[in-house]
Amino acid sequence: MARLFNDEKLIVASHNKGKLVEIADLLTRFDVETIGADELGLPEPEETGETFIANAELKALASATTAGLPALADDSGLAVDALDGAPGIYSARWAQTANGRDFDFAMHKVEMALNRKPDALRTARFICALSLAWPDGHVESFEGKVDGTLVWPMRGKNGFGYDPVFLPEGGDLTFGEMQPAAKHAMSHRADAFEQLVGGCFADRIK
Repeated sequence: MARLFNDEKLIVASHNKGKLVEIADLLTRFDVETIGADELGLPEPEETGETFIANAELKALASATTAGLPALADDSGLAVDALDGAPGIYSARWAQTANGRDFDFAMHKVEMALNRKPDALRTARFICALSLAWPDGHVESFEGKVDGTLVWPMRGKNGFGYDPVFLPEGGDLTFGEMQPAAKHAMSHRADAFEQLVGGCFADRIK
């Protein structure tokens, strides 16, 4: 049985403003005060894990043990079947440029890679690992996903990351075209979050 979360404050161990907003929105119903890692001046640890869960645990534990508060970390990315699962855990690195992260650049990079395989399927999935860590080193981790296909050109200005090229299975709108509430109801992060809620926030469900 997963450890229950019984605190009033929770660090969101991310410096990504899009993720901070999504996670804070998902937590509003539990009367939890969320604090971004950047607000506390916590550094971003190097992501040396080989899986989404390993990287999420690494980030959550770094914040929890440094700040002395429970911390929730997310590691997520886009896995494209025709690219053997790339960019995968390196999704953010694919967006890295000399001037910082640029996901328009990353989406073009994915499209260029797919163009070199004209007969390949465009199936892909978003994967999200969520890890909740406590200052004593205990950690609970959950992984969610959502399947879909990649579209081109990019569609929509909502969301963040690779959202404008991802069309969820059975849908008509990309994540970039969806309103936040619609995306939150079906996303990879929502899938992982519902598992987290069932495991660690069960006594707070109203």
